[in-house]
Amino acid sequence: MKLTTRSRYGTRMLLDLAQNGGQGPVRVSEIANRQGISVKYLEKLSRILKKAGLIRSMRGSKGGHLLAKPPVDISMGEIVRALEGDLNLVTCWTERTSCPRLKTCATSKLWQEVSKALLERLDSMTLDELLKSSAIDDTPGACEPGKPL
Repeated sequence: MKLTTRSRYGTRMLLDLAQNGGQGPVRVSEIANRQGISVKYLEKLSRILKKAGLIRSMRGSKGGHLLAKPPVDISMGEIVRALEGDLNLVTCWTERTSCPRLKTCATSKLWQEVSKALLERLDSMTLDELLKSSAIDDTPGACEPGKPL
């Protein structure tokens, strides 16, 4: 499984809002500039994230986006599900009729366990934890506060 840019860039957008939203709404153009992501793409992601209840938008001269809830209450699983949809590695065990070999398949259980482990890990990590870990990571290329995530 490979996460698309929706998850990677959407997470960066939410991390940016967590870092920079303390003073009020943050404009997409500011996030785009800091993160090196196109405004148009971030606008598309913001609609998805708003529909999922992860951000809220304000119009007007002082408008922009804010997190809809505290970073500690937003799980990475919530973010990735909102942006990617179904996270199961295979559909054979979620859509029972899709595979005629399901009853005799030696790998079905493995894929189910791997999918479950992935979802549990994403659900156990919050945006707040990710933000804190990026702020203290001193490895080359690690994110620093105020630098692109």
